[in-house]
Amino acid sequence: MVVLLLVLVVVLALLGAVHWYVWRRLVRDVTAPGGLPRRLGTAAVVVLPLFSLAALVSSRAGVPFRLQQVLAWPGQMWLAVLLYLVLALLVGEAVRPLLRTRLARRTPAADAVTAPEPAPVPVSIPAAAPEPAPTATDPATGPATGPADLTDPSRRLFVSRVVGGAAAAVALGTVGHGTYGVLRGPRVKRVTVPLAKIPRAAHGYRIAVVSDIHLGPILGRAHTERIVDTINSTQPDLIAVVGDLVDGTVADLGSAAEPLARLRARHGSFFVTGNHEYFSGADAWVDHVRELGLRPLRNERLEIAAGFDLAGVDDVAGESEGRGPDFGRALGDRDRARAAVLLAHQPIVVHDAVRHGVDLQLSGHTHGGQLWPGNLLAELANPTVAGLERYGDTQLYVSRGAGAWGPPVRVGAPSDITVVELASKQA
Repeated sequence: MVVLLLVLVVVLALLGAVHWYVWRRLVRDVTAPGGLPRRLGTAAVVVLPLFSLAALVSSRAGVPFRLQQVLAWPGQMWLAVLLYLVLALLVGEAVRPLLRTRLARRTPAADAVTAPEPAPVPVSIPAAAPEPAPTATDPATGPATGPADLTDPSRRLFVSRVVGGAAAAVALGTVGHGTYGVLRGPRVKRVTVPLAKIPRAAHGYRIAVVSDIHLGPILGRAHTERIVDTINSTQPDLIAVVGDLVDGTVADLGSAAEPLARLRARHGSFFVTGNHEYFSGADAWVDHVRELGLRPLRNERLEIAAGFDLAGVDDVAGESEGRGPDFGRALGDRDRARAAVLLAHQPIVVHDAVRHGVDLQLSGHTHGGQLWPGNLLAELANPTVAGLERYGDTQLYVSRGAGAWGPPVRVGAPSDITVVELASKQA
């Protein structure tokens, strides 16, 4: 408990420091004290993180779903904008002194004071030559520096506004493009996987793999409909939904999942739990997807007519409820002369798959990192972040997922539905 409190204090302190930095660069440095722009900017930097905290805890706190939806958009979107604002502002710190130097070199030439031509003295009136006044190029005083010195505060304000405006434009543009990619729906990706044990009859067999749909306060029924239409357009032989279907209860999101009943494949649609199902009532969701026509695979296996075994295991998050992965039950007594395809939400179980002679594991969970540079963190926790890799005699394919968790934004990790085509070496 003490450790948890310390972690919470550190996280809150870090968030406070980050928001202070954003306020300093985007509000204090570019606005006049006491003015309306500064007051509005300060209010935004205070209110937006409160929306974010409320959005993150509302579902766990039992807040009504309608209120969760109200909080989710501003709260979650601010987290994505904040990430790219900070990254852009940090780049701006390197650019800032270069801009100041460039302006300092150009300002004296542009603002140099040129002494006026002396008025001609009439020849008929003798007069002593007046003492010449120092000019901008007088040898005794050197170049005039007064105007350049007077413009220095303005130069700093100009540089701050240029850097801050550019950072805001980059952050908003990046998040806007990433949001469009999610709301547009996933694109189809096709991967061919050769398997030595697959019979000739199964050559070209197509499995549509979809993971991490993440129905919730932001992504709802329309998101499901886009995914179902995309999957059906590929005319797969089998559909595999490999976890993290939802972020919420059946009572709140059951209707959003209903379009899954329209999934069509020659050998049916199958489902395994992800870690987010265990945050949302896994047993209730298993029952609900069964009612929608999907077959849950909870540490079990069946033979596919094309000539391979299909197995599925519960997610490791289920261990807290006594329902984690059981590879012995799912794969222990099978005929290893047949190829085995395993559905497992998290890639980290691939080493168990290797020990049980699995030929191909299909997973999700990582989102491909979702928000760059999140892929670097995902690489620390997962053997494979996205794509196809081999571990011993087992091949692991990890989908980037069809939705998004938290902010409905993807940067550098576009959503996908993957059609895995099995290739027989006997063909």
